[in-house]
Amino acid sequence: MEHRPGAYAETGVFVCFEGGEGSGKSTQSGGLAAWLADEGYVAVLTFEPGDTEVGRKLREIVLSPETGAISDRTEALLYAADKAEHVDTVVQPALDRGEVVITDRYVDSMLAYQGAGRALDLDEVEDVARWATHDLRPHLTVVLDLEPEHGLGRFEERDRIEGESLEFHQRVRAGFLRMAAADPDHYLVVDARADVDEITARVRAAVTPLLEKAVRR
Repeated sequence: MEHRPGAYAETGVFVCFEGGEGSGKSTQSGGLAAWLADEGYVAVLTFEPGDTEVGRKLREIVLSPETGAISDRTEALLYAADKAEHVDTVVQPALDRGEVVITDRYVDSMLAYQGAGRALDLDEVEDVARWATHDLRPHLTVVLDLEPEHGLGRFEERDRIEGESLEFHQRVRAGFLRMAAADPDHYLVVDARADVDEITARVRAAVTPLLEKAVRR
């Protein structure tokens, strides 16, 4: 996957956690936000899809098993709409205030799930995703890498995406790893099977040099 240069906020810090199902993104993103708050920074913890009023409705459509089969293009556009609303109303305003924005999933998830997982042209999916988000890129993307068979085993009930085939999730994992390999300056890949404290320490070490652009309370 060829890396495209994008736009990086000049104020604030934008950190994203990516990875397959059950890889621990929520645990690590929440832990990072709590640590930053303890250190005196203003941290905004958010997620995709669904952390806006519009996004909650879109999340229900794309993740509910009751939705059933929908067009791959429709699915991609619904995710893009969620991202557009999220950036415009949550992410960019917080960055403009100099805050640290920590998101559980962002554009890379759309590129991995809809671009690599589905039968869609990856370049076209990326064009839509980048347009929807003003091409705003995280200063750091942490990929929590985990074999799908391990991550999916953590769920008793699965949503529409979690319920896809193992082969689908393997393509998703490969997509995340290709993106990270193409832009190592902005990615940290961590083995999600490692000790939680070890992962936390590596994430903090990667985030710390970025904090000179962030405001304190």
